[in-house]
Amino acid sequence: MSLLFKNLRVHQIFGANTDVGKTILTAALARASAALRNEVFYLKPISTGAMQDADDEHIKRYCGAFKNRVHTECLYRFHAPVSPHLAAQLAAGDESHKIVSDSTFINTVSSYVQRCASRVTGPAHMYVETAGGVHSPTLSGTTQLECYRPLFLPTILIGDSRLGGISATISAYESLLLRGYIVDAILLFRDEYYRNYEYLTPYFAERGVDLTAIDAPPPVNVDLAQNAASTESYYQSLDMRSVLGTLDARHGQRLAELDSMPRRSLDAFWWPFVQHGLVRSEKDVTIIDSASSDFFSVYKARDATSSLEPQFDGSASWWTQAVGHAHPALTLAAARASGRYGHVMFPQATHAPALQLAESLLHDGPGKGWASRVFFSDDGSTGMEVALKMALRAFTVREGLEGADRKALGVLGLRGSYHGDTIGAMDACMEEGVYTCEWHNAKGYWFDPPTVSIQQGHPVITLPPALTAVAAPADCDIPSDSISWVYDVPARLDTPLAEVYRTYITQTLHSLENAGGPRLAALVLEPLVMGAGGMLFVDPLFQRVLVDVVRAHDTASPSTSEAAAWRGLPVIFDEVFVGLYRLGMQSTIPLLGATPDISVHAKILTGGLVPLAATLASDSIFRAFYGGEKAQALLHGHSYTAHAVGCEVANEALRLLERENRSEAWTIARAQWGAAAGSSGAVWSLWDQQFVQSVSRLDTVAEVMALGTVLVIKVQDTQAGYVSQSAQTLLESLKDSGTGSGSSAALSLFSVHFRTLGNVAYFMTSLNTAPETIRAVEDKIWMALQK
Repeated sequence: MSLLFKNLRVHQIFGANTDVGKTILTAALARASAALRNEVFYLKPISTGAMQDADDEHIKRYCGAFKNRVHTECLYRFHAPVSPHLAAQLAAGDESHKIVSDSTFINTVSSYVQRCASRVTGPAHMYVETAGGVHSPTLSGTTQLECYRPLFLPTILIGDSRLGGISATISAYESLLLRGYIVDAILLFRDEYYRNYEYLTPYFAERGVDLTAIDAPPPVNVDLAQNAASTESYYQSLDMRSVLGTLDARHGQRLAELDSMPRRSLDAFWWPFVQHGLVRSEKDVTIIDSASSDFFSVYKARDATSSLEPQFDGSASWWTQAVGHAHPALTLAAARASGRYGHVMFPQATHAPALQLAESLLHDGPGKGWASRVFFSDDGSTGMEVALKMALRAFTVREGLEGADRKALGVLGLRGSYHGDTIGAMDACMEEGVYTCEWHNAKGYWFDPPTVSIQQGHPVITLPPALTAVAAPADCDIPSDSISWVYDVPARLDTPLAEVYRTYITQTLHSLENAGGPRLAALVLEPLVMGAGGMLFVDPLFQRVLVDVVRAHDTASPSTSEAAAWRGLPVIFDEVFVGLYRLGMQSTIPLLGATPDISVHAKILTGGLVPLAATLASDSIFRAFYGGEKAQALLHGHSYTAHAVGCEVANEALRLLERENRSEAWTIARAQWGAAAGSSGAVWSLWDQQFVQSVSRLDTVAEVMALGTVLVIKVQDTQAGYVSQSAQTLLESLKDSGTGSGSSAALSLFSVHFRTLGNVAYFMTSLNTAPETIRAVEDKIWMALQK
């Protein structure tokens, strides 16, 4: 939605307050632009009050000799001289008026700007004048700063020259910065009594922003003819060329910076998960100029149309985004904590954001009913390293292991699991994967898990070879086409397939004990979905039976009962990817019907804004480190442990997540999937059920699966695996913007940024992605698969 044109320089005019001279100074800019032989466009999106007092009429009236070069427009006009939101409410009683939504309003503004841009053949200027102050409401009641943010237009701030104007101007400027706006210039009247400009000029100079003081206009004359003459004389006396020079220069600098970024990036970066030998040209570099809601604004150098193109963030920025990019509530939370604390040390200390977050996670969040402690760290991988340290220490303490026996320990997990790229986390995964390094030393045993998918419109349980050999085909029959049956774990615990799982796991564990391999000291699971391993949707019954068998297979003696509240092996749930509503549920624990001893949460924890991880542990795990000697403690830490900014953002994010959990969009989506609230198998998705089933029937598709915000499409490919390019190749057209089809055609003018895992393509929404946006993305995926 962001707009940037080569020939049309667009600036949005915000005011530090109402009645600060926005229209007068905008008229001066428009006249000066026209005097330099530029074509000029003036847009007043919303006007309230009498027609003779309308701002666009003032611009027309005082274009002087340049009327043929200045084009004015008002999109929404209301006669009541009140705030736009109130004017819209008053007009809504008239059948010819309706209160306009933010999306409709912004689309209307964007369409007008683009039409103007399509008309120009040489350098042109546009000024978009807002109403009132920066926080004055638009038609829907949303403040202007937030409503206009998707357009991301460079800004001119009109300061306040009156008493109190210093504070108002600085406050308005900071409000713009907190929403990410680019402030190219500040203008205000030169008042020789209050002399605000004398203070504000050096203040903003230190911040790299030019402030220009403009002579104030003459007082209004009650004689209309004399007033018009004095106003015209005033405009003729102003010299705005230096301001225009600054605005043009900033515009040119921004374009030049964007043009140079691909080459400079290729020369400076070592990107993660990128084979640089395959990045063949600068065109392969995605230039993200800004981001808002579910979209990147990416740069594509063009002459006739906008050089910025909306691109749907199809991987939720590596699974982090929860409520969209640049969410103002999260931004303000970060600023609030940064202003209050900056960063402070955490060992044997406390601060309100960290304490509030810990208590929320324990009492109302994923730790409710089982966890007693929270350990904060930097990200998901380090959070998992903390979890492994906890589990291994708890095991060695209970088993009384000493010396070399404490080192020869392994973990039990599932083939295809992934817990991060730090060395310790990699050791908890099989070496056959691609996420390895020279020091990687896989320690443990990994079951090949059964998986769940939708094939040819029906849910299917696929068994690995080891289980196919012992299970009857009928054991995998699903008694209905409802995916919810697969996830109703309590109802399936007494089925023949559960017994097959139970026997297989028990026999395998006995065999491992006799084989002389590493002693298993923890069970580590990614519940329900193994993300980086290929977006594998594991049969939840297998994971539940695995936990039950491991806990039943307990060797603790009665004398160690106090330390053995956990049984068999400590169980770790890695919920970094799947937790906090990514799959439509706060935690996978209620669905599996089994609590872990340790769980790890990150990514969505902070709404995707800043890194932070929380490792939750039961009291028995905590007690393994409790004692009278420092060496017994968990000697693990990070400089930014429990950093106040991250904790405050996480607190705000959790509030937003719970609000989304009760939203109308989620209620409708649950109903569409037949997910009855409160039922143990109540799984559902924001992706349309009929769309998912239709895709699963395509010849090019092997299987599909969707839960919560996640959609996974596995492409037919005889060379399947992480290095396969089949999914990337098949869906390559998603990278091109273009028109859609069907009901979502008007919304489909964007490209899609997506990631693949070999022959597996996955797509992720935010938790609050608008249903119409998801339908448009589905439309584009469908067309790409048809090609």
